[in-house]
Formats: sequence, C-alpha cells, structure tokens
Amino acid sequence: MKLGDSLGRSRRRRRKQTQHEPTSGGSPEAEVADSNEPSADGPRFPRGFGTSLRRLLGAVAGIVLVGWFFGYTLATRVFFPAPPPPGDLFDVPDLRGLGLATAGERLAGASLALGTIDSLKHPSVAAGLILGQSPLPGQVGTPETRVLVTISMGPQTRSIPDVLRLNEDRARIVLETSGFIVTVDTTEADEPRGRVMSVFPPPDSVVALPAEVHLLVSTGPPVIPMPLVLGLAQAEAQAMLDSLGLVVSGVEEVFRFGRDQGIVVEQEPAADADLQRGSMVHLKVGRRGRGGEQ
Repeated sequence: MKLGDSLGRSRRRRRKQTQHEPTSGGSPEAEVADSNEPSADGPRFPRGFGTSLRRLLGAVAGIVLVGWFFGYTLATRVFFPAPPPPGDLFDVPDLRGLGLATAGERLAGASLALGTIDSLKHPSVAAGLILGQSPLPGQVGTPETRVLVTISMGPQTRSIPDVLRLNEDRARIVLETSGFIVTVDTTEADEPRGRVMSVFPPPDSVVALPAEVHLLVSTGPPVIPMPLVLGLAQAEAQAMLDSLGLVVSGVEEVFRFGRDQGIVVEQEPAADADLQRGSMVHLKVGRRGRGGEQ
C-alpha cells in the first residue's frame, strides 16, 4: 500500500464524519446564527422573547390602571366633588284653585317659597285662581324650593255682532268666525224667507267665550190655502175670506136663472191654491137681469 493512498482515505473518512456530526455539537455562535435564519414556516424569534413581551404588556396594563385610579380620584374629589347631602325634605302642597295670597301662606307653612308666576285665559276658571304648578303636588322639595304657578286670567270675552236682517247663512258665518256657537229657530213672518228676525243675547252684548247665540229666522209669510166659496152667498163668502186675511178685490155680477141669485158662481184663484196673507181674490155672483150673458 502506498502512503498517498492511505492519507487520502484518512481524509475522506474525516470529511464524512464531519458531515454527519449533529448541529448540537457546534459552537454557541453557530446555534444563534442558525436560530436567526428564517424557516420555511415563518420567522424565528430568540429564545425568551415571549416571556419578555408578556412582562412588558403587564407593566403597561398596571400603569394604565394606576393612572385611571388617580384620575378618577382627582376628578371626583377635587374638580367635581359630590354635593353635600340634602337636609330635610318637604311635601309640595296642592295649590290648584287657590289665590296667590293663600298659596303663599300654604307654601310658607311647608318651608317652601312662591316662584315665577305665569298667566293665561281659561273659559271656566275665575281670574286670579291657580291653574297649575311645578313641582306637582305630592313631590318633595328642599327648604326654600320655589314653586312655579300659572294663574287664570278668566274667560275670554267678546261682544255679539249685529246680524239682524242678514240672511241666515251670512249671519252664521259672522258669528261662528267670532267664536260663537249658533242655534237657529224658525217662524212665519212677513219678512222674506231666511232673514234673521231676532238675536239672543242681543247684539253688542259682551259675553264669555265659548257662548251660544240663538237666531230666529223667518220662513216667509204664512201660506193660506184658498177656501172653496162656490155656492155661498156673497156676504158669507166675503166674511170667510176676510177672516183668513185675504182681500176681495172685486165682485162681478153674471146672469143666472133660478137659485143662483146672489150666490158665488165663480172664484179666482181656485180652491186649495196656496196664497199669502193679503192676496187678492176675485168673485163672480149670479144676478137676474144684470150683467152680460155667459
């Protein structure tokens, strides 16, 4: 065997041993270098990195809690301290329906005071009486609590407009737009149909709203049915027509035989015709030897 061959084989064996030696046998510097190299699954961190991170987060959380505690204490004790506990509490009395003097005395007896006074018109509560209050009755207040009240100024008043001799429709519009409630009754009269005959309460009367105004409206002159006067004597027919308010405007004599002497034989208008009082009626009466023949 040659010396060169022996040396070559020895070198090859040492190289193979070196290649198959585990990495744990390497130097610490090599291990650190290997650990810093990125792996196929993601970046690698040094040993102990997670522990350091948890310690850092815990320290930050502790600082935040301590800061919140001191901030809350400073705000509630220095900048915005709690108000002192209230003393005695008193029930607020019911002041509705009382006058201001009586209400003030009642509040003083409850160790309370009368506050701002407001007012408004009310249709049913007399002027000067209290309508409402704040705080409400039954609530509690500290000594010298001011109670706000609203008093009535009484109902709103208005004079009744003069609608006499207006037609019903126009009179109703005038009254209702003025705030009145209108009621209507009718009667026969010589005035034209639909005309206002009377107003109650009378015009220019001052009343409290809401108020009712009563109108009396004409239905026109009364209608009279024309009676049947044929066959009656002239004097009897004229008396009947006069009693009904009808006027006999003329009597014409016409020639008749026998029993028709002095009897009404014709009338105008005809029987049952609707007439107004004062209407004219024309009669024809039978006579012998007078007047022209029919």
